[in-house]
Amino acid sequence: MGTLYLVATPIGNLEDMTFRALRILKEVALIACEDTRTSRVLTQHFGIQTPLTSYHEHNKLTKLDAIFAALDNGDVALISDAGTPAISDPGYELVQAALARGHAIVPIPGANAITTALIASGLPTDGFVYIGFLPRKESARRALLASLSEEKRTLVAYESPHRLTDALETVIAVFGAARRVCVAREMTKHYEEFYRGTAQEALARFSNENPKGEITLVIAGAPADSARWSEAAVRAALQERLAAGDTLSHAAKTIAKASGWHKGDVYKLGV
Repeated sequence: MGTLYLVATPIGNLEDMTFRALRILKEVALIACEDTRTSRVLTQHFGIQTPLTSYHEHNKLTKLDAIFAALDNGDVALISDAGTPAISDPGYELVQAALARGHAIVPIPGANAITTALIASGLPTDGFVYIGFLPRKESARRALLASLSEEKRTLVAYESPHRLTDALETVIAVFGAARRVCVAREMTKHYEEFYRGTAQEALARFSNENPKGEITLVIAGAPADSARWSEAAVRAALQERLAAGDTLSHAAKTIAKASGWHKGDVYKLGV
């Protein structure tokens, strides 16, 4: 019975490929990847002759049989377009299915955008919360950040360059303009940049240009003395609860306990 290897690949600079990862990719019978065109650049660069097959969000169900057929006869490696697989991609579902069938799972660590951005951000690293890709819709983005308004650990999120300013506007609305952030882009590449400042300063900077490359946004946690929610956070929480079918009275009572607001004031916002 074959082993499923989870192989980290570079997030930009090909020199970040590890010796162990190269050996595994050359030894396995099959490499499952998000986009064969992207991964072929990597395999051709390192002279890897192993066959590639696509495995991504849109074909993950139809490709399972082929991947497990390969695993029944040998080892398979799973890679993403960049970085560590099974984080914010369907790789974790493949891991679950492989475990259910009794296959061994072996991670081959390497580059990862989350930790790369975090350690260079200048923000606390002793505890952090990865929140994945920020929602596209502004209301959903507000609700997510509002639910983290009291979170004191550093937050790390992925965002696309054309939605960065929208994300920063939401950070300001929910957390305030003075919240510290780090916008990491083009990491490990020639034009790598870590922009550190307040959310307002970052918004002013990136409103005047069109940033390129995938974005990792690092956001400082709530200050230790921030017991009271901002009005924007209360409104977002109210909207989320009312949309879920909660009554205004019950929602106001629940949010008041968590936010440091008086129930009557929360109720007035709901009205």
